[in-house]
Amino acid sequence: MTRTGQLAVRQTTAANKSRIIAVAGFSSSTNMDIGSHGVDVEHGRGAWKTYGNIENYTPGKFQIQTFNKISPVGLKTFTEKHYDVRGDGEESANAHAILLRSHKLKEEEVSLTVRAIARCGAGTNNVPVTRMTELGIPVFNTPGANANAVKELILCGMFLGSRRVIDGINHMKDLGTQGLAKERVEKDKALFGGREIMGKTIAVIGLGHIGAAAARDAASLGMNVVGYDPGLSIESALKLPIDISLEDSIVSAVAKADYVSINIPYIKGEGGTHGIIGPEVVSALKAGAVVLNFARGELVDSQAMKNFLDTQDGRYVSDFPDDLLWDHKNSILLPHLGASTEEAEDAAASMAAETIMDFLETGTIRNSVNFPETSLTNRAPDTIRFTVVTENIPGMLSHITDTFAQEDLNIVQQINKSRGNVAYNVLDVNCKDRTDVLSFKQTQEKITMLDGVLSTRIVYGMPGTGYAKNVDGDYFV
Repeated sequence: MTRTGQLAVRQTTAANKSRIIAVAGFSSSTNMDIGSHGVDVEHGRGAWKTYGNIENYTPGKFQIQTFNKISPVGLKTFTEKHYDVRGDGEESANAHAILLRSHKLKEEEVSLTVRAIARCGAGTNNVPVTRMTELGIPVFNTPGANANAVKELILCGMFLGSRRVIDGINHMKDLGTQGLAKERVEKDKALFGGREIMGKTIAVIGLGHIGAAAARDAASLGMNVVGYDPGLSIESALKLPIDISLEDSIVSAVAKADYVSINIPYIKGEGGTHGIIGPEVVSALKAGAVVLNFARGELVDSQAMKNFLDTQDGRYVSDFPDDLLWDHKNSILLPHLGASTEEAEDAAASMAAETIMDFLETGTIRNSVNFPETSLTNRAPDTIRFTVVTENIPGMLSHITDTFAQEDLNIVQQINKSRGNVAYNVLDVNCKDRTDVLSFKQTQEKITMLDGVLSTRIVYGMPGTGYAKNVDGDYFV
């Protein structure tokens, strides 16, 4: 028995056929009729599987599930004609894609109908990326959307670390409570002396979107800029100041710097970046150096940094909490404000929405943290597009193309890309006399059930339809 109001796929023997309804790219055993989508087909094998809610389904639209408060400006990117944007919970049980910010996503929150996940931000630590890869689900982020906001906070951090502004503010408040502010305002200014940044040297560790922007603006303020990034891209290199000095290690970069800006991703595990600003790097810092960490708190070895602040009169400015440094006189810890501007939130949500739309409508992969960048030119009017997600193992592409040949379907254009343990294929086939998704169901099922295939989609213009998965040996449509 299934719960009232839920969608279910009855998976039976090959000889048993039932009346089903194709809904949003999957099938449901039910007596309800939804227009012309009702068809008689054989469907599946095995046990009952339950998912979704028929009462919350809107035919002909992609359903987008949102966690957190997503920028309304970004959500307006989704066209009302083809997209149904909802919150979390039962109302979005049939989601085709997920949009989130800081919500820590659990696997059980990802419906079998979900094709993609996008985070409105650069980091994806709150998404189980490895597991999503195993399930054949691309995870997207929005690199560069918050770059200007974080860069401006880095510049703010430089000033805060140079002039003891916060100490001065707190001192004036104390004087104000005593009624002594006017009397002491000139006399006490000597307590909060500082230095100017013009002519000083800043080391920018990591020269991606944020690092390149910080380097460029620091140079415009009259600073000397050194940088380090072993994976510097051509795009980022073109944005750097002309006279930047590139070093071959973090240690050599920071040794020359009065300010150090950390702008690298946090990567766990062996060979990762956890504690990369550790004793070796910290011991190379100049006395009085200001370290700016608006990337991730875990990048910095707290004990090593405390030793530096205690003995070398250094400064540490960050928008991440630190149990050891939170009350240190030379440490300034802010709330996580890096991307907390209206402009950054609007830009990130808009970019995430555009990425999801591009993937759902054309199969294009860009800004993914677990799938390969993939783009195929627009399909011709007389073609239908298949996308196939597989394990990255030898022979998969030939098995897929052989299946099309067996079904007498001609491949017009195709692309195959891989990344790590996953491969992604996009193929346009000639429609001939078959112009609806259901006429391709036999071909799609054969491909989906090949060993090593995780999911397939038929992209032909009807939002929400044409999706199939191999779920532990069962055909899920």
